Amino acid sequence: MIRLIDLTLARGSVPLIENANITINPGRKVGIVGANGAGKSTLFAALRGHLQPDRGDISMPNGWVIAHVAQETPPSDLTALEYALDGDVELRQIEAALAAETNFPNEDANRHGEILAHLYADLEHVGGYAASSRAAELLAGLGFEHEMQSRPVSTFSGGWRMRLNLAQALMCRSDLLLLDEPTNHLDIEAVMWLEDWLARYAGTMLVITHDRDFIDSVADQVLYFDNGKLKLYTGNYASFEDQRTVELSVQQGAYEKQQRTIKHLESFITRFKAKATKAAQAQSRVKALEKLERISAAHVDSPFTFAFKKPEGEPRQLLKFEDIKLGYSADAPAIIDKATFSLLPNSRIGLLGKNGAGKSTLVKAIAGELQELAGERIEGQHLKIAYFAQHQLEQLHNEETPLWHLDQLDKTLMETRGYPRAREQELRNFLGGFDFRGDRVSEKVGVFSGGERARLVLAMLVYERPNLLLLDEPTNHLDIEMRQALTLALQDYEGALVVVAHDRHILRACCDELWLVADKTVKPFDGDLDDYRVWLREQRGKPAISATKPSVAATASDSPAVLAASVTPPRKDDKRAEAEERQRLATLRRPMQKRIDAIEKELAKFTSARDVLDAWLASEAAYAAENAPTLGDKTRERGELAAKIALLEEEWMEKQDEMQWVR
Repeated sequence: MIRLIDLTLARGSVPLIENANITINPGRKVGIVGANGAGKSTLFAALRGHLQPDRGDISMPNGWVIAHVAQETPPSDLTALEYALDGDVELRQIEAALAAETNFPNEDANRHGEILAHLYADLEHVGGYAASSRAAELLAGLGFEHEMQSRPVSTFSGGWRMRLNLAQALMCRSDLLLLDEPTNHLDIEAVMWLEDWLARYAGTMLVITHDRDFIDSVADQVLYFDNGKLKLYTGNYASFEDQRTVELSVQQGAYEKQQRTIKHLESFITRFKAKATKAAQAQSRVKALEKLERISAAHVDSPFTFAFKKPEGEPRQLLKFEDIKLGYSADAPAIIDKATFSLLPNSRIGLLGKNGAGKSTLVKAIAGELQELAGERIEGQHLKIAYFAQHQLEQLHNEETPLWHLDQLDKTLMETRGYPRAREQELRNFLGGFDFRGDRVSEKVGVFSGGERARLVLAMLVYERPNLLLLDEPTNHLDIEMRQALTLALQDYEGALVVVAHDRHILRACCDELWLVADKTVKPFDGDLDDYRVWLREQRGKPAISATKPSVAATASDSPAVLAASVTPPRKDDKRAEAEERQRLATLRRPMQKRIDAIEKELAKFTSARDVLDAWLASEAAYAAENAPTLGDKTRERGELAAKIALLEEEWMEKQDEMQWVR
């Protein structure tokens, strides 16, 4: 059990956490959310004993092993596999003791044998004989191909080194696992794998993250940092938002903001639902409207308010590629080969694919930063592309200010597109929507955090008024409030959109199509993100297919007799075996299906009740003075229903997943 007792932590003279009293029971998995700079990482430092409380105390069991992800990776000639194995400190201690006893044996032969026997028993107890396999599995899940696992740590880039540090933390057989933004350097495939791994983790886990879908998957509690105060909520992030909605719904300001947003979305739907080119976008607004109450209430005090201006012109086709070949050298194997696709004004595409499959390469080609090796690129008239990628954060001028950057962009747009020059106050107002206010617009960019630099780059993209927006991992370094503001702005964006992101919330909320980049091709993916998770699991289960020439033995086995046998119709015994297998699976799945049916009935009942309450809460009568006593009860009831629905939906997904994997 972890107990924060009247805990106060400060940075200098500024208190970050004040008089916190929180209890976290063993085995709990807690998602920690709050604005950047709220004190989340400071709490981790205190839990690890690296920071003493200014007041109060932190209590946890003596002897707990704490694992955390190191933020630095020292240069090392160790292989990736050996580096990951270093995470199991106890294993390494036993191995060192074995090496010492083997190289410098005890002079007493009996004592020497006794020591070795104990050490080998300890080695077996900690799973030492399977440790290398366990480490290799961790690395594979985090995206390290077999060849990469034998490479020295010093040969990897910063992002891959952070993956190595994560693997090392997961390798530790810990009682408490502390994860600080573990998904920042992962692609969506590695994030999904990590979720599955953490679901099996038996210890207590605290994870700081701005990825709401990740919290939904791994957390059963949410610890919320709010202006120095800590509050623990039961449930995942969706449940937290529902509970926050109940807390905030009594505030007139929250209600008024919700109503303005609702009217805005309804206006868009009314205007464009009958227009073919906007039908998909109108439908996305319908989905957003269905979710709005919960989201809006939980983000009532967001400092970010911005929107994309309507792009100029609506060409029939923005961009077309025919039989393109992409790579970084004509002499090297192609990354994408013979791909043909078009981007239309209403395209809203999320790119899927394993790490290294070519998603970022494709986006660079679309942006015009990478010349195709073969094939044809056909641009539509009035094409205006805006491109966000992590490397652009480093292209900002460190000695200049946000106001200077935006002014330079405004000048360029005047010279190239004939836009009228904006006044300084207009530029300041625009930057204010990205939380660059007051003196902040005049500070040098060089002192900005990664999140602040990302916000500035996004602000400049929005200002460009593109009709094709390319986003490659746009949510890295952004907190939940900024991610939510970006999501809402993208939902309202009227141009074409292509997104690469490990943040599944932005993919679900803003994309109408999913394209899969795999096997050097680009093609539509038939399914949603849940289907993609299943597809990835199936891919992991497939044996590796060698691209080398078959061996002599393998070739000899392909004799006419063998080939004939391979196409022989199944015998009666085979058919009987298949029937028995189907019966066995049906027996295993029957109780699961029974529970799924029961869940669906409960969901229908609770959803109907919630809809009735939503209709009442959306009416003007609900906020009349005579209904003031009832309003609080109704909002609490609505929150309770939403929490029940969330739990049932989670169980439904689990049962469906169990059904999928019954063998």
